[in-house]
Parts: sequence; structure tokens; C-alpha cells
Amino acid sequence: MSRIDTGESGPQGSRHLVRPLLPLALATFAVGTDAFVMAGLLPAIAADLDVSIPAAGQLVTVFALTLAVAAPVLSWLLSPLDRRKALQLALIVFVLGNVATALSPNYPIVLSARILAALGAATITASASSAAVAITPEERRGRAMALVIGGLTLSTALGMPLGNLIGSVDWRLTLWAVAALGVVAAIGISVSLPKVALPATSLTARLAPLRQTKVLIILVATLLVMAGHYAVYTYIGAMTAEATTGSFPQALTVILLAWGAGVLAGNFLSGYLVDKLPALGVSLAALVGGTVLLAISPLTVSHLITATVWAAIWGATDGMASVVQQHRLVTIAPASAPLLFGLNSSAIYVGVAIGGVLGGLSQDRLSITLLGVPAAVLALLATTVTFAEGRADNQTKVSAVEPEYSQ
Repeated sequence: MSRIDTGESGPQGSRHLVRPLLPLALATFAVGTDAFVMAGLLPAIAADLDVSIPAAGQLVTVFALTLAVAAPVLSWLLSPLDRRKALQLALIVFVLGNVATALSPNYPIVLSARILAALGAATITASASSAAVAITPEERRGRAMALVIGGLTLSTALGMPLGNLIGSVDWRLTLWAVAALGVVAAIGISVSLPKVALPATSLTARLAPLRQTKVLIILVATLLVMAGHYAVYTYIGAMTAEATTGSFPQALTVILLAWGAGVLAGNFLSGYLVDKLPALGVSLAALVGGTVLLAISPLTVSHLITATVWAAIWGATDGMASVVQQHRLVTIAPASAPLLFGLNSSAIYVGVAIGGVLGGLSQDRLSITLLGVPAAVLALLATTVTFAEGRADNQTKVSAVEPEYSQ
């Protein structure tokens, strides 16, 4: 992938690179907040629109499904545009969708507005990530991606509680706040991000990575590990009820903040590590760690201190997995980064949705405190397919080298 040469190196060059990356991180923060904050506003939305809470819940489902389906399609369609223009267009649609949601007088219009907002959101993360890769030297690529994806990560730790706090006054104010974030991000991108054109390649060349088994395995692993993590995270309040009941009122908030801090730390740690170490090894470390932390969760969630420590360490493994999987994809096919990032976004959101469903179904057979066990099985599957893919890749490289020594 082509990149913009800043002409600088060292600390000053790093600061020069951070300036265009910050509005990209703000854009992903807005998308993450928009995707997850609605769940906490459902009772207020249902009462205002005179619908049931399950019907209001479909607003979350429709947004996630639209984003999952549209992300790879729109990322491919917009790939001929330079990244700044693609982000400007996506943010305009995103802002209009949230403004329309805030102004909608009834449920059908709100539902349509959420689809519009999701169409805008669908390509923002992929375009922001590909822009970050394009303007950053290869030796800093992991850290640049970590900063941009960190906006998405921070939205779960900070955007959700802040959005719910604003929504406690009026749920529509939250949508206005998200729209405002989108406007600020668009202005920042227009001012700070240089024009970034992707290499001119044919459609066949852009789609070529999809024929690689390695790409498909990385996407499947992302889906599986996200499903495992969110089978637990979706119900973490109920899982830790014994630890938080009878404690101080903000006990659950402390656990959630510990998880969010861990995710953010893991996010930046993996960005640093993949710039220094083989990405496959970092990926396996994150996946193995996540599997272990999910498996031991029944031993930790009954006491506030152990639950908080566990949540922070578990969150770090979740944050590491998100960055390293994207880094592995862009390393395989830099010219197809927008499409691959779009597919990775789909895998993430489909995994989140599947995790929520499986976590709910598992409660029919298991105690809520044991949800980490089936979740660990999903994470173990992700670890297994990643290990098998890495081993097969190494064997292929060895086979390619051996004939040279036999001559």
C-alpha cells in the first residue's frame, strides 16, 4: 500500500503522524458509541415510541446486521476514492442518520434512520484503518492501527457509560452527541488527513485475497474469538451479581471500567508488539490468554476484587486480538486493505451478535456464572484454527526452500 512520506523521523515525526491519526480515532469512537450505546437506552426508547422493549431492541439488531453486511460491500465500492474523501462521505451519511434518529417521531422512521446511520458507519472503521496504514511507515504500522482501533475500544469503556448518562435526561440527546462527534471527526479529517490514494488495481486483484485460505481462517478466528468474549461480556452484570450485590452501588461500574482499561491497554500493547515481533506469535498469545481467562471466570466472578482483576486481564486479551488480526490481514494484501478491513469489521459484529445469542441460550442449561466455559470453547476453536494455519504456512515455506538445498 502506498503511504504519505512525512519527511520526518524520531519523536517529532511521531507527533506529526499522530495529528492525522487522532481524528481517525475519534471517528471510530463515534461508530463504537453509536453501535453499543442504544442497548442501554432501550427502556426509554420503548416508552417514548410506544413499543415493547423487544421491539426497541431490534434497533440494535438492525444496526449491527446492516453494518456487518454493508461493511465489505461499501469498502470495496469506495476503494477507488482517496481515503479522505471516502471518510468524509461516510461521516456525512453517519451524521445524517443519527440526526434523523434524534428527530424521528415514530418507530418505523427511527428504524429507517438507524439503517442509514449504519450504512455510514459501515465503512468508517475500514477506511480509517486503511488510511492509518497508508500514512504510516511500516515499522510503526501496528501502533498506528492500535491508535485508530483504540477509538473503537474506548467507546466500550467510556462512550457507553457517557452516552447512557446523557440518555438518562433524554435518549435523543445521546444521538445528537454522537452526531456531534461525527461532525468534529469529519472536520479533523478534512484539516489533518492528507489525500491518500490507494494503488490503482483491478477488481480481480482486489478480490484475490479472498481466494487465500489464510485470509478466510483469520476472519473465522476473529468471528469465533469475538463470539466467545461477548458471550460473557453481554451478561457480565448478571455473572458478577454475587460480587456486586451488597457492595457499593458503583461496583459493577468498577468492573466494567477495569475491563475497558484492560482492553485499551491490550490494544496499544499489541500495536507495539506486532511492530517488533512476528504477528502470528502475538495473535496466539492473545488467543491463548483469552481462552484461559474465560475458562477460569467461574472461579473469579463471585468476589469483587478477583472479578475486577480478572476483568482487567481478560480485557487486555480481547484488546490484543482486535489489533493483531487486522495487522495480519493488511500484511497479506496491503492493496486490498479496505475490503479486508471491512470483512474483519463484519466478522467482529457478527461474532458479537452470535456471542450474545449463544450466551443467552447457554443459560437454559448452565448457571450464569459458568458462561465462561462455552465461551472458552469458542476461543479455543479460534486458537486452534490460528495455530493450524500458522503451522501449515510454515510447512509451505519450508517446502519452498528445501528444493534450493537439494540442488
